[in-house]
Order: sequence, then C-alpha cells, then structure tokens
Amino acid sequence: MPVELTNESGVVLVESELQDVVLFGMSQMRVHPDAELAIVLVDEAAMEQLHLQWMGEPGPTDVLSFPMDELRPGRDGETSAEGILGDIVLCPTVAASQAEAAGHSVMAELSLLTIHGLLHLLGYDHAEPEEEKEMFGLQADILKKYSDQTGR
Repeated sequence: MPVELTNESGVVLVESELQDVVLFGMSQMRVHPDAELAIVLVDEAAMEQLHLQWMGEPGPTDVLSFPMDELRPGRDGETSAEGILGDIVLCPTVAASQAEAAGHSVMAELSLLTIHGLLHLLGYDHAEPEEEKEMFGLQADILKKYSDQTGR
C-alpha cells in the first residue's frame, strides 16, 4: 500500500509511526494493497487556509481529508477496488494542543487523527449520531488493535 508522507509543518516527529498506523488501518478496512494515500503535515497557517477554502470555517483544524477515487472498505473478505484513496492533511501543532488536553502523547493524537482521516476517505462521517457512533467505534477499535499489536 503506497503511502507518501510529506512533512511541511516544521515539527520533527517519527513519520514512520504515522505510516505504520495508517497501513494498519488500511489493512483492517480491507483496502486494496495497491491503493495510494498521501499524508501531508502542515503548519497552522496552511491548515487555516485549507480549512477556510474547503470547509468555509476560520481558524486551523486538526485534520482534513480529501478523497479522490471514493474507494470504500472491502466487504465479505474481499479488498476494496484499487485506486487513489486521497490525502490526509494533519496539523501537528493543533494536535499537540489536543494531546495535552486529552492527557496523551502527540503521536497518540496524530495516530487517532490519521485513522479518523482514513475513515473519512473511506466514506465514513459523523454528522449524525448513528454515523458518529459507527465511525468513532471503528476508529477506537482500529487504534486498540494497533496498540495491542505494537505496544504503542
């Protein structure tokens, strides 16, 4: 599963951990092994610009997802179609503030946001209570399985 990671944020972090968690999430969601995904880490100014441009909301946010081929999770033991999942854009400085408030590490927050972004790319949303329950349940399940497997 080709995952391209670009860090334009100026924040130093272990990028391979984000690649590992998203690859794990992709396998859990039965995404085709050749599906492509990009993760871009940006600073608050860039994130604020994207947030305003695409969501019409001021201020930086933690994660934005930009789906490309509208791939969906694999069903019934099959993988998804091959194609381009899209882009996940993360803002590490916003994630750092959230991590402090939540009482966990910045990498734990970035991992959560990465899986959250992946689920959005796969068509999940949380606008309605039922959708939120399903999406956040999947997110928690993937992160727990990842933690159990890796100790992170």
